[in-house]
Amino acid sequence: MTISRQRILSHLKKTRSASAREIARALKLSAPNVRHHLAVLRSDGRVEMSAVHNREGRGRPEKMYSLSQAALGDNLSVLVNALLLEAGSTVRMEAVAGRLLDTNLFSNLTIMKRLSLLIEKINEMHYEARWEAGSEGPRVMFGRCPYAKVIDEHPELCKMDLALLGKALGRPVSQTQKPQKIQGVCPFIFQI
Repeated sequence: MTISRQRILSHLKKTRSASAREIARALKLSAPNVRHHLAVLRSDGRVEMSAVHNREGRGRPEKMYSLSQAALGDNLSVLVNALLLEAGSTVRMEAVAGRLLDTNLFSNLTIMKRLSLLIEKINEMHYEARWEAGSEGPRVMFGRCPYAKVIDEHPELCKMDLALLGKALGRPVSQTQKPQKIQGVCPFIFQI
């Protein structure tokens, strides 16, 4: 990330909301330069347009920017970690998987339609998943783990993913290897 973008994010963290003109003035940057950086930060999901207002009732309305909820962060990983530690082994990961994904959507579908629908539904849950053909059978690849912040302490979440995939596909699924943190890929295999 460029220094200018870091400075813009820091400014928005302090002011909570500001226009491109206000940011440019405060950081001694040109307004077009700030608008460019704000557009990049918006496309990355770190900044959002929070409001539009007319300054002094005349001229074009000014867009106001603030940090996005994603950039501000949340306490969900801490909460999940605490809940899983408190529940211990009493949590049935298969039941949790059933609550995350309505497996009734998959009944009476061919395996290819199940696979396509599965990829669509788990990508709505931020897995960045895809499927590919493999020598041992089709593989579902998770490009990212939405539980990355707590997975080291709670590997049982991988069992939940196995149950989720198995119920949707109607076939046994196995994890071919442990997640590769560097590549961020988590491969699962199933038999047709």
